[in-house]
Amino acid sequence: RRGRVVTDSMVDGTDLIQVTATIPQAESFGLAPELLKKSSGEVTAPELVFSHWEVLEEDPFWVPTTEEEREDHGDLTTASDSDALKYIRIVRSRKGLLVDSSKIVVAAEKQRTLSRKK
Repeated sequence: RRGRVVTDSMVDGTDLIQVTATIPQAESFGLAPELLKKSSGEVTAPELVFSHWEVLEEDPFWVPTTEEEREDHGDLTTASDSDALKYIRIVRSRKGLLVDSSKIVVAAEKQRTLSRKK
């Protein structure tokens, strides 16, 4: 996950360490079970509080076009490595929206309109 630790300090009178960190909201889903699993239950439930918005400085749909860009980034046909595009896909799939045009109307002529009940 792409979190950053802001502070960590010992809680007075205990063996506990309090960690304050920032993590993208899209990556915070499933954080508590993952922390419990990776720490063998030693971590108490995290308290997630919204802090601020931060703009990602990358274009989610960027694909290298020039020779120089292809040499630096490889010959990508899609922008699948982009974190911004990954977040877009995660949020759209969680909301049940169309992701990467995977749902295509196959037989549009078979669509029916709802008739009004009399």
